[in-house]
Amino acid sequence: MKIKTYAEYIATGETPEILFWVGCAGSFDQRAQKVTKAFAKILNHAGVEFAVLGTEEGCTGDPAKRAGNEFLFQMQAANNIAVMNEYGVKKVVTACPHCFNTIKNEYPSLGGNYEVVHHTMFLQQLLNEGRLAVEGGSFKGKKITYHDSCYLGRANGVYEAPRELLEAFEIEVIEMKRCKSNGLCCGAGGAQMFKEAEKGNKEINVERAEEALQTGASIVAANCPFCITMMGDGMKHFNKEDEVKVMDIAEIIASAKDLI
Repeated sequence: MKIKTYAEYIATGETPEILFWVGCAGSFDQRAQKVTKAFAKILNHAGVEFAVLGTEEGCTGDPAKRAGNEFLFQMQAANNIAVMNEYGVKKVVTACPHCFNTIKNEYPSLGGNYEVVHHTMFLQQLLNEGRLAVEGGSFKGKKITYHDSCYLGRANGVYEAPRELLEAFEIEVIEMKRCKSNGLCCGAGGAQMFKEAEKGNKEINVERAEEALQTGASIVAANCPFCITMMGDGMKHFNKEDEVKVMDIAEIIASAKDLI
């Protein structure tokens, strides 16, 4: 799979439709890399001209900012903004709600003004425009529950795009007890992914995995690399990882279309 960089597009005088912001997890985490590949294959299948920054992409600075290191965040943000502004980037699509939230809401005050879209929103857009058809495939008739990530849901109010994509599969979407604006965090946000938990009786991801299992769904659909890791670990806690799969919506679409 050959993915062109923004630099390669510019060198030939072309401009891609979107910049696919891969993110640290999507680049380096083995589980999240599968989501990156699935989304890229969907974009190719739908005929979307897209580019990545490749080695010119740095961390958005989200973990640094959430952990309280504003200086490091602004350094990382400034580097990314300089690269994107040099290329004249207009539209950014990312499969990570943390990257989405940071570039969309925190880069403008530092000189980075772009149209920023989460990959579930972009996939819904492709579906509505008739550029992408979604079929149930092997997922047809299955019970799926959807986990709202904090940074896409409560932080940015995006609840319907992922659900509309799932409903297009002719599957049964079963909501967890806590969902949408009342959703429960997986336990990784706010830089919690990178530290040990405080003393308590139960890990948050175990609590959330319990709620997912109570729905009787065979698949937990997610939209965030952190959520996928935490929910996956929650399923392992209950020895249910073989029975209940945790999948990104892009993986579900790509799998149903036999792209992966």
